[in-house]
Amino acid sequence: MAKVAVYDMNGNTCGELELNDQIFGVEVNTHVMHEVVVAQLANRRQGTQSALTRAEVRGGGKKPYRQKGTGRARQGSIRSPQWVGGGVVFAPKPRDYSKKVNKKARRVALKSALTSKVQEEKFIVLDQLTLDAIKTKDMQKVLDAFKLEKALIVLAGENENVVLSARNIPGVKTTPAELINVYDILKYETFFTTKDAVAKIEEVFQ
Repeated sequence: MAKVAVYDMNGNTCGELELNDQIFGVEVNTHVMHEVVVAQLANRRQGTQSALTRAEVRGGGKKPYRQKGTGRARQGSIRSPQWVGGGVVFAPKPRDYSKKVNKKARRVALKSALTSKVQEEKFIVLDQLTLDAIKTKDMQKVLDAFKLEKALIVLAGENENVVLSARNIPGVKTTPAELINVYDILKYETFFTTKDAVAKIEEVFQ
């Protein structure tokens, strides 16, 4: 089993934690991780964009002037794409961008992402993470103790003081342990969590 150091909020080592190899010690599958991230980003798209083609723009049924003899280029409608106020060529229409990913593939990708953070030594576990009040300065002090700039803070349960203290810090995101996803794990440089949150992850994603 992989072991990681456990720290207090000042950055001092205060113990060790054994990680479950079935979650934090799997073979990293970059292809499946890529597949899941692409699907996640595609599923975020609204797909509500819409513009009018020349057939849908109001007006333009009459030929603006005769075919020959005017000295101008021939035109059949004032709603042709080359006219101001005309339709759009190949106009975008509402569509569904969502991609389906199998549950097993999602699970493999998540375990691969967690394993990669452990292997890169970007997996920091705290004994506990608590703040007495909602204070961004206090949260920043904790992050500075570990020299963190981009971090995903994973919490075991509701911790309003930490969530509200961290939400204004650029490059930092908080999330409950049961809602972690592949994109966030890979996007943020460091996986910053607590012993309780690790136990929750092992329980939920076993």
